[in-house]
Amino acid sequence: MRPQAYTLHFNPKLSLNADEKHVRDGLSTVLCTGDNLWLSCDERTTIERLRRTGPHEYGQHASFQLTDLLDLPADEECEIDIEGLAEADHYLWVIGSHSLKRKKPDHEHEDVAKQIAKLTKVSSDPNRYLLARIPLVLNEKTGDFELVKSAPHPTKAGEVLEAAQLHGSTETNELMDLLAEDPHLKPFMKIPGKDNGFDIEGLAATTDGRLFVGLRGPVLRGWAIVLELLPELDKHGRLRLGKIGGEQKYYKKHFLALGGMGLRELRQSGEDLYLLAGPTMDLDGTIAVYRWPNALSQPTDSLIGPDQIRRLFDVPHGHGPTAGQDKAEGMGMIDKDHLLIVFDSPTDARKAAANQVRADAFRLPE
Repeated sequence: MRPQAYTLHFNPKLSLNADEKHVRDGLSTVLCTGDNLWLSCDERTTIERLRRTGPHEYGQHASFQLTDLLDLPADEECEIDIEGLAEADHYLWVIGSHSLKRKKPDHEHEDVAKQIAKLTKVSSDPNRYLLARIPLVLNEKTGDFELVKSAPHPTKAGEVLEAAQLHGSTETNELMDLLAEDPHLKPFMKIPGKDNGFDIEGLAATTDGRLFVGLRGPVLRGWAIVLELLPELDKHGRLRLGKIGGEQKYYKKHFLALGGMGLRELRQSGEDLYLLAGPTMDLDGTIAVYRWPNALSQPTDSLIGPDQIRRLFDVPHGHGPTAGQDKAEGMGMIDKDHLLIVFDSPTDARKAAANQVRADAFRLPE
């Protein structure tokens, strides 16, 4: 399937983090609301907004600092590792990876023992344990959506939209505490994401308040996992997980036969979910887009076999001289017929000019 190229233009004054990494080099998720495109880079605490400036272009870059909108456990120097954005009922939902990370050795370093020792060191970032909602308000004058801490509800008189986040701390949150006792996930909660440990990538939100959370890992004997949650606001203005699926449960688990791949992104279309799937480990491998029919209508935990999911198309990835590059990480719906894919570690071919990067739009099969 031949994709249509889209050019994303970024403002150089807004595009570098403290380590001088450009936002275009680490895109991890993408979401479309009207003429706006929302993106995140996994090594920042900001969310980027672009505006459609042409038939196949987005620009007018604006950046929203989440430390101004939420009470993050750590400051803006500590990355969130944002891996999912979703929109529903005038809120933008954002989720961090919730994953641990292992030190990366340098095989060319002269001190081999020291580099091997790095592989024993596992750490966490407090801001990664983030699940939050932020009011998403349309500015009637500019036509752009904006993120604010609070705002009057646009259609419900007397109701106020308020930013809120899941109750937690610098080391965990309510979701992590629950999953630490889960019979499937408990063994993986202390394993780094890149080692097939627990690692969130992908988020979808429904108008009835549910969230669908995709897991890059773990993948269990070839089965990927999607969690279904129901966050509710408590009297203190914090999000808590509500009961869902009967049996006094606070989450549902959906196991999907994706050929050994984990989830990279989720996008809703009616009762269905589009799934971007790829390797759970740190390697080049098949990346594909699937459609999961009736995903939003599963009454209980589910086991979704290959006959219940439709594989739509594969997404090219780096290999050979471009190994480790062009890794499809984000997927947004720019209209009902097209999915837009953005890439982590894009090749030079995708960066035709400074502060630009090429994304790919794929037409959905009939």
